[in-house]
Amino acid sequence: MSSARVDYIAPWWTYWLHQFPHVTLRFQPLDHTFKPQDENYQQSIIFLGCVAAAGLGVNLLCLAIYLSCLCCCRKDEEEEESKKSNSCCVTWAAVAAGLICCVAVGVGFYGNSETNDGVYQLTYSLYNANHTLTGVDSLVTGTVGGMQNGLNEHLSRLGEIFATRGDFVQTLQFMQQMSDNIIKQLLGLPDWEKAKVDLAAIADQTAYVEYYRWLTYLLILILDLVICLAACLGLAKQSRWLLTTMMVCGVLTLILSWASLGADVATAVGTSDFCVAPDKFLMNQTKDVISSDIVHYYLYCSQTLPNPFQQSLTLFQRSLTTMQIQIQGLLQFAVPLFPTAERDLLSIQHLLNNSEASLHQLTALLDCRGLNKDYLDALIGVCYDGVEGLLYLCLFSLLAACAFSVMLCAIPRAWRQIANRDRDYDDIDDGDPFNPQSRRMTSHHSQQGNMHSFCSYSSGMGSQTSLHPPTQTVTNAPLSEYMNQSALFGGNPRYENVPLIGRGSPPPSYSPTMRATYLSMTEDQIRHFGEDFRA
Repeated sequence: MSSARVDYIAPWWTYWLHQFPHVTLRFQPLDHTFKPQDENYQQSIIFLGCVAAAGLGVNLLCLAIYLSCLCCCRKDEEEEESKKSNSCCVTWAAVAAGLICCVAVGVGFYGNSETNDGVYQLTYSLYNANHTLTGVDSLVTGTVGGMQNGLNEHLSRLGEIFATRGDFVQTLQFMQQMSDNIIKQLLGLPDWEKAKVDLAAIADQTAYVEYYRWLTYLLILILDLVICLAACLGLAKQSRWLLTTMMVCGVLTLILSWASLGADVATAVGTSDFCVAPDKFLMNQTKDVISSDIVHYYLYCSQTLPNPFQQSLTLFQRSLTTMQIQIQGLLQFAVPLFPTAERDLLSIQHLLNNSEASLHQLTALLDCRGLNKDYLDALIGVCYDGVEGLLYLCLFSLLAACAFSVMLCAIPRAWRQIANRDRDYDDIDDGDPFNPQSRRMTSHHSQQGNMHSFCSYSSGMGSQTSLHPPTQTVTNAPLSEYMNQSALFGGNPRYENVPLIGRGSPPPSYSPTMRATYLSMTEDQIRHFGEDFRA
């Protein structure tokens, strides 16, 4: 198998992030070695988060200056072209903010998924490595326990049975020496128990933190999308309360975006420091637990490297083979003389067979290829998918900050346009007949008049003597004024059956039939409808 150096090559973005300046909070430069327990290194990572906080301060300062200029500087809004220009500016700003926000959310979902996949691959590899180390520890413990307890018990009983035969007792003593030699070789293997506990704890803690990180980013992405859509809806409907609410939410989301950017950059830089030289860090971490030869064997797993367990496993195999040969001899020569010894000899033979099976399993588990594969999978998950996902999350935070900055610039302008529109609407003359409010007031007052329209009755009944009280009232404007309006149209009167009195429209003219009907009315009918009809 090729070495780990050939199989794992740190991606270019880890080298780029590794070159970021590492400075303590006292502005003292540090080397870029990954040392998470070192206080100065921790300060250098926190410093990167402080840079993002400074970016947030600059962003908020620029927004404050913009809003101050917008409130203090008065523009001449009487020109129609200026109004159209401002409206177009707000529209394009809202469109740009919406598009940037949608792109940011898409990038964020991809980055969150990539980071989660990388961390899952890390925890999966850690659990696999932990399973391997647990299997090694279980095999060693079981074999040593069987040799110390079961084998010694059977040898003691056989010593009592073979007490009269010195050659058989000497064979049993030799087997006892072989058993002690096996126990010595097994106990000489590295103590995996401490490494196993550390791997399990790291895997559990990493999975726990990753779950809440993934869930938090998912909620942030949904929140950004909802706020962006609600802000666009407020701009479209020109709703003041919705725009005010979204402006407050936009400020909070802007702060959250910069905070997530600082956390992502700090995590990405720290992880990249590890990914550039992971072997060196692991060698330093395990030097007090496991010998450097064993760690080097598993990290590189090269055919040119000697197996540090080969000698112990070879002695284990030879001792088992020797003991099995001795047991076969005793079964062949001692059982005919001492039949009661057969049971203990068969039990010892079964124990040796189980020990040999454990030896084969132990040899396979101690081979470097299994743990080295888990190691490479963990590195690829963290340094490729994990760090790449963090970079996409950083891009999401930047795009979200830009989108909400544009939105916070557009909302005050939209608010100002809404206020100007309402002010212009309130400044319309109430006496203007084309003002909708004036028309509503005129219609309201016309319903309180006492003059009834005679035209609808004359046109509907077609008789001069069957006139009834009308259902609507009109204003008591002089009829002669209405009748003379036909001169304004060049002698071609407009013929309408229903007068448009009280609608804020120009007064109509009447057809000859309607005029003849009015002139033929009797005095009683005129008194019935009111003296206001007299010309």
